[in-house]
Amino acid sequence: MLIQASAGFGMLYRLDLTKAAMELLSVLIERQEPGGEVNASQAELGARVGLSRNSANTAMGLLESRNLVLRPKDRKYRTYYLHPYIASYASQEELEEAIEDASERIEAGELPEITVPLYETAPPKRQSQPLRAVRAAG
Repeated sequence: MLIQASAGFGMLYRLDLTKAAMELLSVLIERQEPGGEVNASQAELGARVGLSRNSANTAMGLLESRNLVLRPKDRKYRTYYLHPYIASYASQEELEEAIEDASERIEAGELPEITVPLYETAPPKRQSQPLRAVRAAG
């Protein structure tokens, strides 16, 4: 059983993620190895939740821009890392070590923080248009 770091989950509602990005993040969390490494193609991950290749690419771009998903410097194909603040670990000790290490690396500028959009006020939510009856022609 993996132990999930929860430091980042408390702010997920503030990250302004799309439904597709949330679904892709869910698959990444499900498929991760201890420490947050995920070895799968973007197409595989997207297909798992029914996303087209283009939608998966857009969603992954959003997750990367928020630093929830980190890519190796060499951009190895099929390798993603979840930010240590949302990754899972094999033991409580590994979790505590990883969070402490991540905090030090963030302070040293070696690891990006999870990026939360800064809004004066929250952007408006999409309003769905109510359905209207239409007269049949003829």
